[in-house]
Amino acid sequence: MITENRIAGNRSFIAGVLCLGILLFSSVASPVSGAPLSEDSEACLDCHVAVTPGIAAGWKKGRMARVTPDAAMKKPPSERRISVKKPSEKTAKVVVGCAECHTMNPEKHKDTFDHNGYSVHVVVTPGDCAQCHPVEVEQYGGNLMSHAYGNLQGNSLYRSLADATNGLQTFEDMKITHAKSDPQMDADACLYCHGTKVQVKGLKTRDTPDGEMDFPVLTGWPNRGVGRINPDGTKGSCTACHTRHGFSMAMARKPYTCSECHKGPDVPAYKVYSVSKHGNVFAALGSRWNYDAVPWILGKDFTAPTCAVCHISKVVTDEGDVLAERTHRMSGRLPLRLFGLIYAHPSPISPDTTVIRNAQGLPLPTELTGAPASKYLIDPKEQAKRQKTMEKICLACHGREWVDGHFTRLNKTVQYANDMTLTATKIMLSAWEKGFAKGLAQKDSLFNEAIEKMWVEQWLFYANTTRLASAMTGADYGVFANGRWFMSKNIQDMLDWLKLRIKYEEMSKKP
Repeated sequence: MITENRIAGNRSFIAGVLCLGILLFSSVASPVSGAPLSEDSEACLDCHVAVTPGIAAGWKKGRMARVTPDAAMKKPPSERRISVKKPSEKTAKVVVGCAECHTMNPEKHKDTFDHNGYSVHVVVTPGDCAQCHPVEVEQYGGNLMSHAYGNLQGNSLYRSLADATNGLQTFEDMKITHAKSDPQMDADACLYCHGTKVQVKGLKTRDTPDGEMDFPVLTGWPNRGVGRINPDGTKGSCTACHTRHGFSMAMARKPYTCSECHKGPDVPAYKVYSVSKHGNVFAALGSRWNYDAVPWILGKDFTAPTCAVCHISKVVTDEGDVLAERTHRMSGRLPLRLFGLIYAHPSPISPDTTVIRNAQGLPLPTELTGAPASKYLIDPKEQAKRQKTMEKICLACHGREWVDGHFTRLNKTVQYANDMTLTATKIMLSAWEKGFAKGLAQKDSLFNEAIEKMWVEQWLFYANTTRLASAMTGADYGVFANGRWFMSKNIQDMLDWLKLRIKYEEMSKKP
């Protein structure tokens, strides 16, 4: 930003230019494309090209710096990247610059502050993006990802798992003491992907090239997690996939973007994809594909699925037949939820999974025995509908027998992984019953003792990996790379641990 005197000078200059009839709509020419740029955004850029040159350069390379909402609306509906029916008169005829996002809805943003005469907010949210992308924002609101922060923090069991993972442990007198996780530790761990809660804690004066200025102090910041709670009350961060300030569709369509949160042993989707035949094709030929085309034409723009093909993008044939409609409800094409929970199960009805309770009253979509809490999960009819949507994409490249065989094999693997998890669960329950570990009956954490940690690895790492490897045809990861071998080994390790404890107990009672 620039000082008020400089802003006033710029405005006077622009007003003079307007009087000469050279520019229209209180705008100047975009430094990128010559398209109209608002006077307010020009004022931002006048300073920020020097103060934050990376941000300015990133914006200049993006489509928003070149295309006005009015111009975008002139595209045929099938080629549009915006979903608003009629752009706002205030912003329709100028490119989307700094001011169009960072001064949007100032009354809703608790992080709004006065900055050189402008009401600016730091955190641009889905509520701001909805100015041009209301359908996408609404769809994302129905997505599990948008509730990722609340689904973790609002689930007592998973909050306990986060504490057992991130909390500081100390050793004294042959005992380990577990502390609850520090908020900063959570923000640097689980909440990096799930999202933090960004709150305003006042203002702080800082020295800048233009003198002292006040800026909001934010907790939970920085963060671009998919379920971030924003200062305007909205959920999520569009920049988790469309990284600022270019907001590239091409970036969101490449699997590298998804890998940021889907690579670890708990959700190894990217690693599985990388060893699959689809990943092999992407690695070999992907540099030749067109990731920026709308609509996205199978066989012309790309030749093998990426994450976006299966879960998000509108995909069409060369003849224009729609294989899948675009959706930002990423879980909307999934009949089953394969990872993150103890057992695979039908996808939840609500993206807010904190409402789920099993028969024991636990916030889980299944019983500890694997039986589903069906009241909260989609029914067979909805599962079949989602399965058909996914199969339609597969059938564009594969025959019916191939596709049927793939899903038959996947269903068998899902049941196998669930059964192997049940075996591990029975061993842990036996340890609880025999008093060798504290469990639900003692109102203790499920995640803080040796056998419980082995049990967590059974489903969070090994069963998850095995199921994903089958779903994404990355067989290597389903065998020895955290797959079936480790499920088998882990069961034996758990049983050996229990037997040793039983034997030690028996020996200690002997005279």
